[in-house]
Amino acid sequence: MITGFAARFYCFAMTSVVNIAAYKFVSLDALPELRERLLAEAGAAGLKGTILLAGEGINLFLAGAAGGIETFLLGLRADARFADLEVKFSHSNDVPFRKLLVKIKREIIRMNHPAIRPAAGRAPGVDAHTLARWLDAGVDDDGRPVVMLDTRNAFEVDEGTFKNAIDWRIDRFTQFPAAVEANRAQLAGKTVVSFCTGGIRCEKAAIFMNEAGIENVYQLDGGILKYFEETGGSGYEGKCFVFDERVSLDPALAPSHA
Repeated sequence: MITGFAARFYCFAMTSVVNIAAYKFVSLDALPELRERLLAEAGAAGLKGTILLAGEGINLFLAGAAGGIETFLLGLRADARFADLEVKFSHSNDVPFRKLLVKIKREIIRMNHPAIRPAAGRAPGVDAHTLARWLDAGVDDDGRPVVMLDTRNAFEVDEGTFKNAIDWRIDRFTQFPAAVEANRAQLAGKTVVSFCTGGIRCEKAAIFMNEAGIENVYQLDGGILKYFEETGGSGYEGKCFVFDERVSLDPALAPSHA
């Protein structure tokens, strides 16, 4: 009997590769040993892609057969630090990565702002269905105007974004703190929802804005990919750029290049 994650993707198993994206801010130590373990486990499961490790957590993009994905995730979640890891799923006809890499970095998403410690507490989040309702109404549950703040790089935004989203045309995420300070008046009196591809940048962004004294800031839980998965992309225009050979995904999570 096929169970767990493999059951979820049984209908795709014969023709499709399962792609996963996940991250978690959690304090990690003994990174070289963890790197070797995850490299061995992902390799044994036949997966390709990239896993980033830092003292602040884990960030991964992997692809392979449904059974290999299930085996790897079961092993990963057996580690208490990753037991509640949330995963975004999509599919492609081929594996969109050429090799398997597990790297140790200073940050799993570089912001160059050491005061930001997501593992110490998350910024408030909004789930996909609630956001879709807010966007349809134009206001949040308290009647405040809702604005979407794209925290991605300009070339990613050019592939697609939420309708009327704020785009500061940053070239890299390290520019985000300065962009906030230069444009904070644009956010006053509104409910601000920061968003990104999978949730990791918008989580750091929301924490930064909260600490900078900007009120009513939320992060989109799971990012654009989870929003596509749960809502079909209501209010989103275009596609979502991804950093692999698929290039981008449409709201049905179909790749530009399968």
